[in-house]
Amino acid sequence: MIEIIANLVFPLFFLILGWWFGSRAEKKHYRSIRRRERKWLEIPTSNVRTFIPQGKIQKVRLAIGSVVIAVDQFKRLLAGLRNLFGGEVSAFSSLLDRARREAMLRMKEQHPEADEFINCRMETSTISSSASGGKGTVEILAYGTAIFYQTK
Repeated sequence: MIEIIANLVFPLFFLILGWWFGSRAEKKHYRSIRRRERKWLEIPTSNVRTFIPQGKIQKVRLAIGSVVIAVDQFKRLLAGLRNLFGGEVSAFSSLLDRARREAMLRMKEQHPEADEFINCRMETSTISSSASGGKGTVEILAYGTAIFYQTK
């Protein structure tokens, strides 16, 4: 009887506990992202290489923001089940969405006084993969050019 509890109940309990804490943390992070994105809504951001300046340019700076994310065990379990049946792994989609938005915000927050961000790009790299026994960690790097105009 004790073996049944140890082999079934405890793993299930920790899986549910991980899901509960993970979903709370994800909702809190999304609230933070939405609040910070509202602050940057008025600053133009584009991926164009050439642009029409809105005034006399005072200086230009490289802006970089990066975030490293790791896949939690609950999302990994869901992805494994999804691999059996095929289709979109929505657990990973939300994780990568949060990471892309966070990297872009960190890029903008590096130069809060910038008037415009141009030539913005994103890169993704795998730091460790679950196939090699790692945790499945991915880095997302956002970079662009921060433009500062002279004030009149």
